[in-house]
Amino acid sequence: MKILLIDNEDNVRHGLKALVQLVSTDMPIIEEANGVYTGLQKIKSFSPDIVFLDIEMDDGTGFDLLNQVSNPSFQLIFTTAHDQYAIQAFKFSAIDYLLKPVDPAELSKSLEKATGNIRHSDLNTQLSILTQQLSQKTDHDRKIVLKDIDTTYFIRIHDILFCQADGTYTKFYIANNSPVLVSKNLKEYETLLEPLGFLRTHHSYLANPDKIKMYDKTDGGTLILEGGHRIPVSQRKKDFVLSMLEKKA
Repeated sequence: MKILLIDNEDNVRHGLKALVQLVSTDMPIIEEANGVYTGLQKIKSFSPDIVFLDIEMDDGTGFDLLNQVSNPSFQLIFTTAHDQYAIQAFKFSAIDYLLKPVDPAELSKSLEKATGNIRHSDLNTQLSILTQQLSQKTDHDRKIVLKDIDTTYFIRIHDILFCQADGTYTKFYIANNSPVLVSKNLKEYETLLEPLGFLRTHHSYLANPDKIKMYDKTDGGTLILEGGHRIPVSQRKKDFVLSMLEKKA
């Protein structure tokens, strides 16, 4: 396995290299670059399997570098000290990231995930979704990346009907598509989707208000969504949900 570390700070690169060697289960070949220009040269000559990429460098940004790589075939892991909004964008795009200073346990998880995903990703589409999130677009074409065991899905947020907790997993119900089961809990998606208007109606349900057709008072309170889906409203959430729906009416 070949790993490329791109960061303008020598001490950060050297420290990350030592950590990769420490936590890696094999003996990766590791190369380094200190900026956009040298990073591009190394990508061409070294053909890495995994790239750790800093965002802010002396001769440009990690995004400047990526804009000059056509059809990237490597797994990408950003190393960043960026703010929470940028981190939310990474989560929407399902592109991995590590916060500086890098934690060895988190690095080990990222390496394991990247190694398992080599040759099984669509980085260009994920980068497009990341850029869309960072530009703060609010139109209906915004997307989220969802991954199950076998497949990566690029889903329009507007097409999501609701999300349902399934143990430590989350099941996405999507208009005109089969459900997608993702190995992350509902709370994580509540954090991502609540700022976009999604409503936690119940401890097991998160609903897209644009897909709600009516509120049925029977059975303690139920929402009827497009496609005839019915999801419960808990007593604790009832007043909040009804007030939010009235605001959108």
